[in-house]
Amino acid sequence: MQFYVMTLFPEMIENGVNNSIMARARAAGLIDVTAVNIRDYTLEKHGRVDDYTYGGGAGLLMAAQPVYDCCMAVKEKAGKDARVIYLSPQGRTFTQEIAEEISLEEDLILLCGHYEGIDERALEEIVDDEISMGDYVLTGGELPALTLIDAVSRLVPGVLHNENSAEIDSFQNGLLEYPQYTRPEEWRGKKVPEILLSGDHAKVDAWRLTQSIERTKERRPDLYEAYMSNKGTTIPEETGSGKRNQFPRDSGSS
Repeated sequence: MQFYVMTLFPEMIENGVNNSIMARARAAGLIDVTAVNIRDYTLEKHGRVDDYTYGGGAGLLMAAQPVYDCCMAVKEKAGKDARVIYLSPQGRTFTQEIAEEISLEEDLILLCGHYEGIDERALEEIVDDEISMGDYVLTGGELPALTLIDAVSRLVPGVLHNENSAEIDSFQNGLLEYPQYTRPEEWRGKKVPEILLSGDHAKVDAWRLTQSIERTKERRPDLYEAYMSNKGTTIPEETGSGKRNQFPRDSGSS
């Protein structure tokens, strides 16, 4: 899968993808990420890509011309039908379902805004979709672009060494991930739940589902309600026991 990122700060993108799983995936040829500097396409004699907004207001706005010309140049490589996504707080909120949808693309163009945004006329000409990472404001679209690339890349076949890993992560089935443990069996007086040491895979699966459902109900009641409504699921009988951690961890990372 090929990602093209249109940005004013290409070094942010390169630094972000040159580590860990994404770096290995790039080296293996499973994904590629090309950061394209929008500044390279400005026709303004001093190299500016922004200007004051008509009608007044604070801050500067990215001009239409360099953004449009940059996109046209990228499409020469990616193909004229390549999907263009603008990372914007006005877009639909990014979810695992959207990540799965995007992972089916072969070429994806991500547009990172800065300052007060981008001239609306350019957006009308080139953007197919707008995606937001949440109801908060960042200084630019580079971190959202990296988040999207990370979430989508791990769904590309071969990127994860263990293909089952993506299937059990939080949000993949509408639930938060169950608690997990590794050696030693006892640490600081806390023991691994006996059920996980039993070797009975059916009971382990039932315990894990119970933990996922209960954790989701406790921490994300919105997800719990949606899961119970959509799946018509009942909580399986609890087998074994294990005290859940007091604080959540980020189960969406590897």
